[in-house]
This record gives sequence, C-alpha cells and structure tokens, in this order.
Amino acid sequence: MDSITTSLVTLLQGVCVIMVLAYGLTRTRVFAEILDGRRTPKNLAVMAVVFGAFSIYGTVSGVSLLGSYINIRDLGPALAGLLAGPLAGLGAGLLGGAHRFTLGGPTCHGCALSTVVAGLAGGLVYRVRDGRLPTTVQAVALALGIEAFHMAAGLFLGTPMATALIIVRSAVVPMLVANALGMAVFVVIVRNVLEERRTRVAKEAIEGELRVARDIQMSIVPRMFPAFPDRPEVELYAMLDSAKEVGGDFYDYYALDEDRIFFVIGDVAGKGVPASLFMAVTMTLFKAYARPERSSVEVLARVNDKLSRDNETGLFVTAFCGVLNLRTGRLDYANAGHNLPVAIRADGATAFLPRSGGLVLGAVSDFPYKTTSLTLAPGDTLVVYTDGVTEAMDREHALFGNERLLEACRGDRRRAPKVLVEDIVAAVRAHAGDAPQSDDITILAVRYQGRQTVATPLDRPAGSGI
Repeated sequence: MDSITTSLVTLLQGVCVIMVLAYGLTRTRVFAEILDGRRTPKNLAVMAVVFGAFSIYGTVSGVSLLGSYINIRDLGPALAGLLAGPLAGLGAGLLGGAHRFTLGGPTCHGCALSTVVAGLAGGLVYRVRDGRLPTTVQAVALALGIEAFHMAAGLFLGTPMATALIIVRSAVVPMLVANALGMAVFVVIVRNVLEERRTRVAKEAIEGELRVARDIQMSIVPRMFPAFPDRPEVELYAMLDSAKEVGGDFYDYYALDEDRIFFVIGDVAGKGVPASLFMAVTMTLFKAYARPERSSVEVLARVNDKLSRDNETGLFVTAFCGVLNLRTGRLDYANAGHNLPVAIRADGATAFLPRSGGLVLGAVSDFPYKTTSLTLAPGDTLVVYTDGVTEAMDREHALFGNERLLEACRGDRRRAPKVLVEDIVAAVRAHAGDAPQSDDITILAVRYQGRQTVATPLDRPAGSGI
C-alpha cells in the first residue's frame, strides 16, 4: 500500500509540472490559432512536438519497477489529440511511444502501443465533437478508458506475463488516478481560457460600440466655433470631456431670432450609457421647446414636465439655460439645481451668480421655476460649467472647489472664451495630477461684446451675488 501511495504522489508531482507548462502553452500564439480552428502543418507539428515532450517527461518522471515504468506518459498525446485532432495526437503518441520502446522492459510493447492509441483516442474525440472540448466528466472517462487499455496491453503483450502482472497491479491505481486527474485539470484550464477569450471578445465588442456611441453623442453636441460668426456682439466657446466613453453632460446653443440666442448646459445624474441616453433626450427636448416666444423659464418648465412624466429610471438633470439679447446685453436665465455660473466683468470683478432656487429636471412636474436677469456690459463673460470641474479630485481626494475656479477665472479679463475655457481645464488637470477623472467636465463661456450698457456691480467681498 505504501509503494502505491508513493507512486501516486510521484505521478501527481509530474502532473503538476505538466499542467504548469501546459498553462504557459495556452498563452502562446500557436495555442490561440488552435483554439480558433486554424490548424496548419506548422502549428500541428508544434503541438505534436510539445505534447510528445510532455509524454516523454511523463515516462522519465515516473517510478521504475522491474524494468518498466509507472507513468503519466499517455496524458500528453491524449491532450494533443483533444486539442488539435488526430494528426497532432498521433505525432505526440509516436514520439512518446518511440521513446518508451527504446527503454525496453517487460511491458515495452504494450506501453508503446498504448501511448500511440492515447493520441488517436484523443483525436477521435476531437472528430466526434467537431473540435469542441469535452466536459470534465467526459475527459476523466476518456483518461480512464485509455489507461484501462494501457493496463490490458501491458499485461497481454508483456513478457514474461508474471512480471507484467506484478507491474500492472502496482501501476493500475496510481496511473488511473493521476492520468484522470491531469486530464480533468487541463480541460478546466482550457475551458477557463476559452471563457476568458469569449469575455475579451465581448468586452472589445462593447468597447467598440461605446466608441461609436461616443462619436454619435459628440456629434449632437455643437463643436463648430465661432458659434455665431455673423454676430460680432457675442463670442461663445464650449468643451465637453467625458470621464467614460459616454457620459451625461451636455451643452447646446442656437439663435432664437435676429437679436437673441439661447444656450443651455446640463448634467445628468449618473454615468455611462443610461446617462448618455437621458442626456440625448434632454438635449432634444430643449431644442424642441426653445422658441422665440418662450422665456428661459418656460422652456425649463416644459422640459421638466416631459422628463418627469413616467420617469421610471429615476434619473434627473441639473441644467442652466439663458436667453441673451445681443442688442441690450440682457440675460434672462433659469437654474434647475445647477452649479452657479461665474460672471467676469470687463473691469476684472469676478463672482458667482446668486442662487435662484430651482429644482432638478425630471424629479417633480409642474415645478415653478423662476426667471432671473443679469445685464452684461461689453467685455463681460459668463462661465457656465458642470460639477466635474469643481468636484475634480487629486490623489488625496481634495476637490478643485469654488475658490480655485474663481482664481482660474480671475486671470487676464481680456481672454477670449476659448482661452478662458482652456485655462480652466488646465487648472483642473494640474490640480488632479495623475488621479483618474471621476466625472464629466463641461464648460461653456459666453462673452458679450455689444454696445455699452450700464452693468450691475458685483458683490466682490462676498464672492457671490450681483
């Protein structure tokens, strides 16, 4: 009993070595071609040689007994046949069998024959299953069948038979258990590799679809600047940088009539595909409801009522929209729970707009939004942004915050909106450093350059308010 246990332990050690080497093989290009069904003379030869070497190792790592070997030699050819078909299995079997035959011993004829048969048996299963890997139970049954044939061949072809019988009795349990276990483990390894490949293919397909979705999403956000080339009274620039392939931030702008432009910026609560779809719906609603006869608060209310109706997703949107009169500089705006914009006066005074107390869009229908007005003088700029700016974090999770935003806006007051937006983004990037971007970043800057008007002074000491 002790000798059987010792033999089994020795064979299992050999199985472990072969499994480690076989796992390394699964990461090679040749193995990938085999799994893809691209069997060429070259990769079949490689499989035959590699698994033939496994077969030889299975012999030399075995236990010598009366001139023969208790071994796991059949494992290599059987696996070659299962993975690459009869030719690879036969090749590996011939290599392992020839090596065994040269060692001689009472059972050399039966052992050599069984090694060749092991490769052919694996190849036969490959053919029957059209190249599909067998289940673990089927693999164990195959290994047991091969080793049963091995025992029978060694016994009936062995000389003298009495010696062959002693060898078979000592080898039957270790060889059945070790070869069956090795076959089962390798099938599990290959199945995991196949699942990994399927997962990778699915992931790449999803990533490809998300890239297309991002292109589509970005195509509905206006990116042609100058935004109003025929209206020198206003200069507008905006940018959107999603944290993921697609996101929930958006901005839009368009002329309502000869004297007024409408602009909006928004942020859908959430990330990824759901937020991007909700963003597209929200943008479409703003474009549909923005009309010359409607104020910004009326547009906001209509969009809110539409989003609130049957909103089973529970998503909501913060938004800021405004109507700017290019002749007078008057800005009528409404805020739906969005970050307070920053006003930059031509004289350098910089502060946040006052709070106007609006609820987010999509939460409650019939909410009474309020219109607030601000008069912009020539050279004044309004900066509207999403919380991806102020909530950008560094490695220590410190937020960019309102004060850093104001500081970034207090630079050269003569900066064009494009330069201003780029400077703010640069300040955010510098603060975040190598920390991953946690949220979408969207900024829209509007600079009024019309006729001189009387501007309402900013409350600079308080840092907010008009």
